[in-house]
Amino acid sequence: MAGQSATSPANPIKRLLIHLLLLSILRLMQCRDLYKSPIHEPLIGLRIELVHRDSLHSPISPGNITSTETFKRALQRSQERLERLQLSIVPETDQLADKDVGSAVSAGTGEFLMQIAIGTPSLAYSAILDTGSDLTWTQCKPCSFCYKQPTPIFDPSKSSTYSAVPCSSSLCQALPIFDCKSAECEYLYTYGDYSSTQGILGYETFTLSSQQVPKIAFGCGTDNDGNGFAQGGGLVGFGRGPLSLISQIGSFVGNKFSYCLMSVTDSSSKTSPLLIGQGASLNSKTFSSTPLIQSSSQPTFYYLSLEGISYGGKLLDIPAGTFDLQSDGKGGLIIDSGTTVTYLAQAGYDSVKRAVESAINLPQADGSSIGLDLCYSGSSTSTSFPTMTFHFKGADYSLAQENYIYVDSSGIICLAMLPSSGISIFGNIQQQNYQILYDNGKNTLSFAPTVCDTL
Repeated sequence: MAGQSATSPANPIKRLLIHLLLLSILRLMQCRDLYKSPIHEPLIGLRIELVHRDSLHSPISPGNITSTETFKRALQRSQERLERLQLSIVPETDQLADKDVGSAVSAGTGEFLMQIAIGTPSLAYSAILDTGSDLTWTQCKPCSFCYKQPTPIFDPSKSSTYSAVPCSSSLCQALPIFDCKSAECEYLYTYGDYSSTQGILGYETFTLSSQQVPKIAFGCGTDNDGNGFAQGGGLVGFGRGPLSLISQIGSFVGNKFSYCLMSVTDSSSKTSPLLIGQGASLNSKTFSSTPLIQSSSQPTFYYLSLEGISYGGKLLDIPAGTFDLQSDGKGGLIIDSGTTVTYLAQAGYDSVKRAVESAINLPQADGSSIGLDLCYSGSSTSTSFPTMTFHFKGADYSLAQENYIYVDSSGIICLAMLPSSGISIFGNIQQQNYQILYDNGKNTLSFAPTVCDTL
């Protein structure tokens, strides 16, 4: 009996400890399920066809326009995009000094559209692919102000899978401007040309290719202002920030995507493949890779380390540090699918221009009607254009004639590059007929010459 009385008080204590331990384990399992991504299985490789906004496949195609008019329209948009990017990297102290400069968070418009669907039942629409921004958004009912788009506007009240993102969410906190007056996360996302989208951050099921991807955070925009957006039903952010679509699904697609852009001289009916996940790997056995640099002040953009440029095998005399990213966010070079030509810091552009002028024995022509600076008249087929090589850290990127020379329908031959200040951009003409792989897991950009039709 003495032994029993000594041990009996311990039994309920032991049982209580076991009970509390089991409750703790159960709560941990519940928490794990709560924060686990709704994508239960790895997505197989996704393939989405990119359509140039002025192609005959585009829902906002201007019609059967000439190749020169197509280029001029793209160049005008690129200049506007450059200005937005330049505004986005203005330090806050400079913005305060200049009351006319807004706090832009993204470049905004782009050159390529992708087909996507949202909600349950799904509503298909065309959206701008933008590697220069993070937030994926679409116009939503009820609109306080919406621009005209070629497809119906999304109504979240008619979707069984829509829900609002709570203000406590880290994705809400990742927005540059948000408000928590209610339980919902209200956002304002601004662009360098004073365009903006405003609305509620929500969760929704998106359909990419034929695969449904649940619980993607997106901007449900009820107040959207800006001429640059009137080319699709919204934007799909492919930047490096946590809000971008590729970041949200990254762990399930290997944190990588690639694309192969068709040449501007190809048929306007052709599309360019965007590959996500398994199929994103480079098709070529030989390829080059360079590190992706992330700016603390501009974490969205894909910066590259450009160490020099050669022309015809000769290294150009470009001042050291011309393309370096500065601590205040200025400078540097980004790779961007939404900019048509390459923009180089003035010192770098001047060196390239002098080298081309020395090598090309043709009479110069006025390219102002096209929008380019260095142009010639004559035959491009009877003239030898040396290879231009961009020396990125650890990798050389060679530009054949078609990747840096533009020939308009009248026979004018122009350098498809322009000078810039504040930031340099590696544009999409320079990327055409290359497969470009963005590997955000390894922080590398890889590339290989590719016939895009074969992918």
